Amino acid sequence: MKVALIILVFLLTPFTVITIFRKYKIAKSIGTVIMAYVVGVLLSFLFGFTDFLSQGEATSLNNIQQLLRDVSVLLGIPLILFSSDFKLWTKSLPKTMIALTSGVVAVFFAVLVSFFIFKDSGIPTVDKVASLMAGFYTGAAMNFFALGNIFKVDESVILLTFSAEMLMVFPLLVFITAGGYKFFRRLLPYKDEAHTIDPNDPVLKDVEQYDGMLTKKVFPKTMFGFLLSVSCLAVGAGLSFLITGGLNDLVVILTITTLAILASFHQKIRTLPRTFELGMFFILIFCVIIASQFDVSLFGSNALNILLFVLTITVLLIVFLLILCRIFKISGDLFSVTIVGMTCSPPFIPPIVSAMGNRKVLISGIAIGLVGYAIGTYFGVGVYYLLQLF
Repeated sequence: MKVALIILVFLLTPFTVITIFRKYKIAKSIGTVIMAYVVGVLLSFLFGFTDFLSQGEATSLNNIQQLLRDVSVLLGIPLILFSSDFKLWTKSLPKTMIALTSGVVAVFFAVLVSFFIFKDSGIPTVDKVASLMAGFYTGAAMNFFALGNIFKVDESVILLTFSAEMLMVFPLLVFITAGGYKFFRRLLPYKDEAHTIDPNDPVLKDVEQYDGMLTKKVFPKTMFGFLLSVSCLAVGAGLSFLITGGLNDLVVILTITTLAILASFHQKIRTLPRTFELGMFFILIFCVIIASQFDVSLFGSNALNILLFVLTITVLLIVFLLILCRIFKISGDLFSVTIVGMTCSPPFIPPIVSAMGNRKVLISGIAIGLVGYAIGTYFGVGVYYLLQLF
């Protein structure tokens, strides 16, 4: 009964968060993802510091958490990518593509250098952990956990690494929002490009526009997008059985990502209403679940090395990206949304843009975050196989 109640909380949290997000202005400045994380962390304290659950119930809950987490990622990825107009963005936002490419290059060298520094530090499967972080710093948490499934990384190592990343990313997010963007403007005093995309484009005007999702005009089309997402998952699973004889996470995840990107080039699929928002619903389930798995007891003997590993990557990423942005004359504000879009995902962009008072970089930040979603898993897999050479 207790486990069923907690699962119900997981499933109802997105509805509550979205309702608050729609009604209150302050919630829009915080963002749905952060609110979901807060609920999850509160639940984690409930699990960790009370006798709320017996040992058997805790084991059962953990299994269900992993199942819901994996399913929400597999369904959320295609839905979010369906509405992405990658072709238009690459043509219309040259500076954005330079910033994104610079970000990926910076992540690559930050991970590579950190790997050589820490490869003999005792971090379990350090090559896999490095690859997880390559995926995270390119395409945020969704790709991080997808890569964890692909590489069969121990659950405790995944959660510890993710917790360490959150300890680095959220202070950076707060720093930028609280005025740190002014520091980056001084380092990168360049003008933002004028983009040719219609700022009233319904896909981009509001990153999370949940109004009207249940109307007769919108709901059937959104459900068609959901069925397409399920179809991508089914094809990925079928292809996995055909190639490996079973469910292989690498085949499944790369297949659904590839199919979703290809589908986004079809105008009728790309213009399906509210597929991004439905994808965000699944991502909010994902966020509350992973935050609920935070456990301070994980910070044991390997915690310091992993924390230092993540800190080193974060610092090197910022330094390398600043250097590249200086070379290519990328503005301080575009630098800020590049970092946030890659490490935190598109829903974090509007609050940052609002704090900076510069809507010129809104679409750039969203584009970078969505492309990061699309390439993060590929990138992490590529980094892993490259590290095998060392």
